[in-house]
Amino acid sequence: MHFDAPTPLLGGLSPATFMRRHWHKKPLLIRQAVPDMQPLLSRTALFELAAQADVESRLIVRQAAPAPRKGKGQAAAQAGDDWQLHRGPFKRQALPKLSAPDWTLLVQGVDLHHDGVRALLEQFRFVGDARLDDVMISYASPGGGVGPHVDSYDVFLLQASGRRRWRISHQQDLSLQAGKPLKILQHFEPEQEWVLEPGDMLYLPPQWAHDGVAESADCMTYSVGFRAPTDVELVQEILLRLGEFAADDEDRARRYADPKAQPAAEPAALPPAMLDFAAKALQRVAGDPQLLARALGEVLTDLKPSVNFDGDAVSDLGWQPGQGLALDRRTRMLHDHRHVFVNGEAFVVGGRDGRLLRRLADTRHLGVRDAAALSEGAQAVMAEWLDMGWLHVRDTE
Repeated sequence: MHFDAPTPLLGGLSPATFMRRHWHKKPLLIRQAVPDMQPLLSRTALFELAAQADVESRLIVRQAAPAPRKGKGQAAAQAGDDWQLHRGPFKRQALPKLSAPDWTLLVQGVDLHHDGVRALLEQFRFVGDARLDDVMISYASPGGGVGPHVDSYDVFLLQASGRRRWRISHQQDLSLQAGKPLKILQHFEPEQEWVLEPGDMLYLPPQWAHDGVAESADCMTYSVGFRAPTDVELVQEILLRLGEFAADDEDRARRYADPKAQPAAEPAALPPAMLDFAAKALQRVAGDPQLLARALGEVLTDLKPSVNFDGDAVSDLGWQPGQGLALDRRTRMLHDHRHVFVNGEAFVVGGRDGRLLRRLADTRHLGVRDAAALSEGAQAVMAEWLDMGWLHVRDTE
């Protein structure tokens, strides 16, 4: 991707210009971001995904309050509405009738299960894989939505079929309605609104209030979301990894000792020397830049518990000369100057292997020549990844 080249996906802006002007700053409405847009999977296929136990899905039904409405088009949500939230999997008969209004089916992580949706997600890699999360597909009947709310992450909302009216606001009052199964704003005062047709897309930074209501049947919206962990979440995950690293390195372990200890006048008091020992131990582990980078890389490539791999059937025949390699759509791969990180594991790489494996992470494939140029040891690791289904053979350059 050329970061300075204009692209229809961003309304004629280049990725560099978009990141400078809009990313994390202000919304952008993009008409025909994907010209001639057609749903990448059918309604039937989406419902079949929602029936699978390893797919996260939610059904949201709104029972509209009887008060008169002032919104345009389909009725906008209001404080008196009643909301129901159900979690999947859902058999088809558990979903409302297609003709019933005011319901929405949300299917998370569709890119993990569909190559076309994964290819759509890859168009947003200019943001960086460490931030990319997944593609959620929302199917809604007329009036369907999830109510006015805010997200803690950036999101692109691409209309795939039907029409949806979006209303947005940069309001400061983000208080929530009490007693609702969803985080719905108590007071929503829209400042702008648009109806999106297939191919149109709306980008929203974090903490922008928004409400999307379907205005037609078969309304499908693809939400491209981004990871935005809190510092507390990262610290929790990183400390777990650092603790594992320390446990594996017995040679660096230091045992507490207090040869100058005095008789304890207060036997139950926390010893200052032991507190100092613990602080230095934590600093010694967390203060190692290489260990910290390794822990972060493993955390950011770790997979959700629902993700399962099937080994590549072609790998049973062995990895043949003249075959390239491509990452599976479910594989998460990052790198730094010393490691490559794959699905929660770290591998130390250097030299030509390092350059080629970083290229695999960046392009998600290696051509025939590059794959053949890997060392014997790296090729053995690739064969293991093939067996685990993390990687697949690719017969073209």
